[in-house]
Amino acid sequence: MTILDPAGSAPGPSKAGRPAKPGRPLYGAQHRRSARAGGVMPAVAPLVAAHHAAYPAADEGELLRGYEVAERLHRGQLRKSGAPYITHPLAVALILAGMGMDTTTLVAALLHDTVEDTPYTLGEVRADFGEQVAVLVDGVTKLDGERWGERAEAETLRKIVLAAAADLRVLVIKLADRLHNLRTLGFRPAHKRAGYAKASQELLIPFAERLGIHMLKREMDDLAFAARDPEGHAATARAVTAALRGAGPAFGAALGLLRASLAAHRVPARVSIRPRHLYAVHQEREGQLAGLRPCDAARLLLLVDGDDQDCYIALGAVHAALHPIAGRVKDFIALPKFNMYRSLHTRVISPDGDLLDVIIRSQAMHPVAEYGIVAHIREAGTGAAAAGAVAGRRDLVWLSRLLAWESDAPSAAFLDSLRADLAAGDLAVFTPSGEVVALPAGATALDLAYALGSETGDLCIGALVNGRLAALSAELRSGNVVEILTEPGGAPSEDWLDFAVTARARVHIQRSLARRRAEEAAAGGRRRLVRALAGRRIDLLAAEARGDSLAVARDLGYGEVDEMYAALSAGSLALDDLLARFARA
Repeated sequence: MTILDPAGSAPGPSKAGRPAKPGRPLYGAQHRRSARAGGVMPAVAPLVAAHHAAYPAADEGELLRGYEVAERLHRGQLRKSGAPYITHPLAVALILAGMGMDTTTLVAALLHDTVEDTPYTLGEVRADFGEQVAVLVDGVTKLDGERWGERAEAETLRKIVLAAAADLRVLVIKLADRLHNLRTLGFRPAHKRAGYAKASQELLIPFAERLGIHMLKREMDDLAFAARDPEGHAATARAVTAALRGAGPAFGAALGLLRASLAAHRVPARVSIRPRHLYAVHQEREGQLAGLRPCDAARLLLLVDGDDQDCYIALGAVHAALHPIAGRVKDFIALPKFNMYRSLHTRVISPDGDLLDVIIRSQAMHPVAEYGIVAHIREAGTGAAAAGAVAGRRDLVWLSRLLAWESDAPSAAFLDSLRADLAAGDLAVFTPSGEVVALPAGATALDLAYALGSETGDLCIGALVNGRLAALSAELRSGNVVEILTEPGGAPSEDWLDFAVTARARVHIQRSLARRRAEEAAAGGRRRLVRALAGRRIDLLAAEARGDSLAVARDLGYGEVDEMYAALSAGSLALDDLLARFARA
């Protein structure tokens, strides 16, 4: 059996070793009792402790049973590091427990590779652990590489997105799985690390950002950076470490002024120095690390013990203490980012003349700023119904649209479209119904039309931006409320390509134009053939009705008659040859 785990493992028991019995519980009541009776095993104790920290009343029995089943099934399998394979699902579950995910999610994480890499079947998961766990395990189970070949990666991602549209916990498990595989990427051959890291940055890390799970994104970013550019990562790490050694003195005077001003404004808040992650520093500096200062390597985080209004008062207190830079205030409270992030950002001048970035948010905003959708899943409660309700949020419509947009696309095209969709996100614009749509910088109303669907894009004729009529070429800004105007007779034009920015819009415009050109060519070729056949007293319409035209087309190697007509119009098919064939038909 080929094991497809990215970090690798030695072969374990083959699924061919026993017949599948989907309805039979493999580990039923007997193991349920033993898991409770045996106490907490040392290996799983940290997981149980982390889960109890988030859910003090949680029953550890299911968690212990899930571990016991996974450990038995993976026994004998090894990671590339030489560690027992069970260390991987256990680490994934521990990551999720640290995020505060529920028992069902943790059990599914423990079992997430069993159906793929052991004789355990999905039916047995369902019988042993219930429908919810089975759905989550099925959602993250990769498709068989031997069966699907080069299409396996794309079709697995399509399957995950489909499952996540119904239950977002599927995608959260997959992200935790990828994080641990990135942590252990050093045990893979050097020539494979960069490709795996690149795929992570293009297809998985953007999902973490879209869902607002920044605590995962930051670490995944840095690990992928280390794999793709080891020297750049090491240089950035050295520069940031050196810069942060001077953070205390560099920020000290500013911190004193801020705390005094907050007290004067009667705003209870905690101010701390927040180091930036390495990849963010590398990107912002474009690899130029000479002279990196503490203010380049860290920002100030101000957590307000109050409501939204108190955050604005805190902003006033910050500007009263330190001179603000004009035009550098960003209000993500009134206009949240597309991934539900809410905070105030400002840039000020320190007493030493350094530019300091300050982030202000309330204690209630902080979990969402760090954990994104996971915080909302926790708020919604436990179970599939809660996760399903979260998945139906209007700021997550983009998730289901990812599949609706390219549901019938070939695997390679789906991957390309997915990369383009996930790369967008510098702007957050709103539809009149309140839906948040992420778009890249410079995007136009036309890009938004195609982001809302291919039919909307093809039929659009203009837009209302903040209630004012605007051309399709109008460039959008974050916070714009945009209504796309359409009419049944609308159609793409060649000049749209001059101002379409997103890959999605350009691809669909090009497809529509190519389809129209093919239809026009087919119509022109047919008209030419009608005239030529009429001179020989042959009725083309009657020949089409009898099937003679299709027979001639197939005989010439064309799948449809329109392809034959288009070839005639283009000159790649000789009229005399075609007339002779119709005369014999």
